Amino acid sequence: AENVEILFNDIDCWGLAMDKNGAIYVSDYKKHEVIRWTKGSKYGRKVAGGNGQGDDLNQLNYPTYIFVDENLTLYISDRGNHRVTKWPVDAGKGVVVAGGNGNGNSLTQLSFPQGISVDQLGQIYVVDSNNHRIMRWREGTKEGTIVVGGNGKGQASNQFNGPCGLSFDDEENLYVIDRFNN
Repeated sequence: AENVEILFNDIDCWGLAMDKNGAIYVSDYKKHEVIRWTKGSKYGRKVAGGNGQGDDLNQLNYPTYIFVDENLTLYISDRGNHRVTKWPVDAGKGVVVAGGNGNGNSLTQLSFPQGISVDQLGQIYVVDSNNHRIMRWREGTKEGTIVVGGNGKGQASNQFNGPCGLSFDDEENLYVIDRFNN
């Protein structure tokens, strides 16, 4: 561990992402903000939230996972607000792009969202953790689609138990961390 460098101190980090320019984004779930650190900079810069815990569009409530697209737009799982918000570069507030209708299991709701990914078509994939499913939202729609899961908590091939993370490979295969099914 000779080349270890500490980028941030005194941060309660949860999510981590990197943009195409090598900037690192970290969610601080206790300060309810996302910070960007660029190469050569001594300090990170707040790029989302940081206006106290809350549900206004300039606030976050326990942000967890983050995703940065090619345009440097941030997508944030706003876990405590049961929504995903999109923050364009230098935006002072986010836009709700998934959920945001309270905690629940209808197709317009999320329950403690976690992992997120956005594909080339702008479709937003979200781990809907407490509903044990993966949801997909198309930009501008109010209702999501269940991609996989949503059949209650369990161990069957069509069930999850507390999923938390997701990723796609180059062939667009979906991988899900099914936390409590190990």
